[in-house]
Amino acid sequence: MRRRAKRENAGPANQPPAGAYRSTSYLPLRPWQVRSRTFDIRRRGLDPFEVAAFLDRVAGDLAAAEAEVARSRAETARIKDALREWQSRQAPTMRDLARQP
Repeated sequence: MRRRAKRENAGPANQPPAGAYRSTSYLPLRPWQVRSRTFDIRRRGLDPFEVAAFLDRVAGDLAAAEAEVARSRAETARIKDALREWQSRQAPTMRDLARQP
């Protein structure tokens, strides 16, 4: 059985992030897509200004969520790097301790 290679986050901007359990046909919405979405106006339909205001609010919330995810990923990478550096500094000390009788 062939295993699929794990995808990294370096893919196209509109691809689901690595680890997301979605089909490849599902693409997450981006704020610009929400803001630019238009709907057909029907008789006795929705107020277009109300719909536009709501879509703008949703797009703003989506943009804020994406920014927070990016900030969180950067913080995670910083913490991992600091941990690796600390482990590297501690490794020789641990080896020296293991050699002592």
